[in-house]
Amino acid sequence: MDGALASLYGGGGKKERGEGRSAGLGASAPSVARWLGDIRTYFPSSVVQVMQRDAIDRLGLSALLLEPEMLEAVEADVHLVGTLLSLNKAMPETTKETARAVVRKVVDDLEKKLATRTRATLTGALDRSARVSRPRHHDIDWNRTIAANLKNYLPDYRTVVPERLIGYGRAAQSVKKDVILCIDQSGSMAASVVYASVFGAVLASMRSISTRLVVFDTNIVDLTDQLDDPVDVLFGTQLGGGTDINRALAYCQSQITRPAETVVVLISDLYEGGIRNEMLKRVAAMKASGVQFVTLLALSDEGAPAYDREHAAALAALDAPAFACTPDLFPDVMAAAIEKRPLPIPDVHTHR
Repeated sequence: MDGALASLYGGGGKKERGEGRSAGLGASAPSVARWLGDIRTYFPSSVVQVMQRDAIDRLGLSALLLEPEMLEAVEADVHLVGTLLSLNKAMPETTKETARAVVRKVVDDLEKKLATRTRATLTGALDRSARVSRPRHHDIDWNRTIAANLKNYLPDYRTVVPERLIGYGRAAQSVKKDVILCIDQSGSMAASVVYASVFGAVLASMRSISTRLVVFDTNIVDLTDQLDDPVDVLFGTQLGGGTDINRALAYCQSQITRPAETVVVLISDLYEGGIRNEMLKRVAAMKASGVQFVTLLALSDEGAPAYDREHAAALAALDAPAFACTPDLFPDVMAAAIEKRPLPIPDVHTHR
């Protein structure tokens, strides 16, 4: 255990390798593969994932991940997927199938973990948002109507007076909400891109939600037609590059046909390379038309990344507060947006 730790943390990183110290992984794939095997033997998987990330950052091992043997030895997690996606364009054909297998394992695990609760939470939110107070006779939800009017029970007549009717909404099986996920694919957003792609696939599987997924840097790619397979979505992204949020929001705005039934989720650290004032005007215009607009600085387990505080404050002034969100809380955020109630975020004055 001490040797495995010293190889990573005792060699001083890139600068001290090759200066006569015994620590360090060296540059050869076989020695790295042995080290990866050692840490999986001696440490739990959560620690292995941290050590792998540190090895990539401290010792510059990204290039070695382009070798299939290396990928087979690593412990797959969200951060490794982000690294692989950033190397996608440089990846040789011999490695791509192994890389896809690694990414698919992580995506499948995430989908199993997140899908059930997401569907249950959003189905409840959709049902609540679809209820109407003056339903037609065939649209009355009698169970909820009776429960809501039990206080009006008349014993002499053995009946309930339905003072308030609760309805399903006219088209219970039709598309009730349109959701647009607009994802910044700059390098710092790697984990958010992975989680957003998985959630996008889960949302797309729900018939009551029409889901569109858009990724952007200075260009825009609409990956909606690939949402049935989040692995295809991820390999359709290109992490890194500049950022033009205004241009991305202009595209999303052009796709909105039912503003009052639309939720737009912008996932970005808000470092805008485009036209700032135009970006803010677009957000204001969407909100004025009835769109529910959510700004997430990150969709990951790490908390808020570095972000543009001036832009975040400007969005908050438009009643579109920017905040980070962990994957397990994302369904609650979406449910609140669908029901048009306050988002479950910390008090901005307390946490400023």
